[in-house]
Amino acid sequence: MRVLVACEFSGIVRDAFIARGHDAVSCDLLSSEKPGPHIQGDVRYILRHSEWDLLVAHPPCTHLAVSGARWFKDKLREQSEALDFVSLLMRAPIERICIENPVSIISSRIRKPDQIIQPWQFGHGETKATCLWLKNLPLLTPTSIVSGRTPRVHHASPGPDRWKERSRTLPGIAAAMAEQWGNL
Repeated sequence: MRVLVACEFSGIVRDAFIARGHDAVSCDLLSSEKPGPHIQGDVRYILRHSEWDLLVAHPPCTHLAVSGARWFKDKLREQSEALDFVSLLMRAPIERICIENPVSIISSRIRKPDQIIQPWQFGHGETKATCLWLKNLPLLTPTSIVSGRTPRVHHASPGPDRWKERSRTLPGIAAAMAEQWGNL
């Protein structure tokens, strides 16, 4: 299966699909943190010029996540552009699509998510509600429910790279995506 993992600099989801034998490529404006198939550039170009079986997209949540609601009134243009980008990803000419984002205005402006997952359902003892908007994909089935409900990402220390830590998909969730969606 040809898999495009959009807006991913970490390589975590890409590598989970590669580990299961898929032809997976990540794409981001940033370079990849890990070696592997990665296109540094705008995913809009990649969508127009390549064929894919599955798109797993992690659009930037900076102007979308409700955790930043107190600043919404000051970023109407940025929100509109971010929502347009999410809509473009949802309409991509790819048979199977997953859009992943935290609880955000996507739910009220475009549509409600198909599923909300938590890291503790996939082997990580922490909380971070993650919404999935799915096209022709089944809901993810939890793989390893563990104890612990630490909001690690929420309590991360302020700093210039905090956003990177907050945006990484945890390996247990990536493995579940590859295992469950890679067999379709």
